[in-house]
Amino acid sequence: MKVNVSELSKAIVQSLEEYTNEVQEEIKDEEEKIAKDGVQQLKSTSPKRKGKYGRGWKLTKEKDGTTVHNSVYQLTHLLEHGHAKVNGGRVEGIPHIAPVEEMMITQYERAVEKAVKR
Repeated sequence: MKVNVSELSKAIVQSLEEYTNEVQEEIKDEEEKIAKDGVQQLKSTSPKRKGKYGRGWKLTKEKDGTTVHNSVYQLTHLLEHGHAKVNGGRVEGIPHIAPVEEMMITQYERAVEKAVKR
């Protein structure tokens, strides 16, 4: 592509905008895939008593990104970290969110690096 010197800055800006848009689209697609995988993993690894908590994991798309959350949000902290019993003592936590979170963060970082390198 030949460009006049007077139009060089416009051509550079246009190329950078195209690159930025491509990277943003690729990152958004990967973000959604990673979040879906995370939701599936959380559903399978969540503690099960009656199953409502495990089935409660959802994916919500927002303008800023994607959020993974549980509709039974009151239990997430208690089950992950444990809690005190009414008559004394403690219930040990069942770490099931942190491992999935770490996996999702690692995958997202790799996806961003891959998208930017292209």
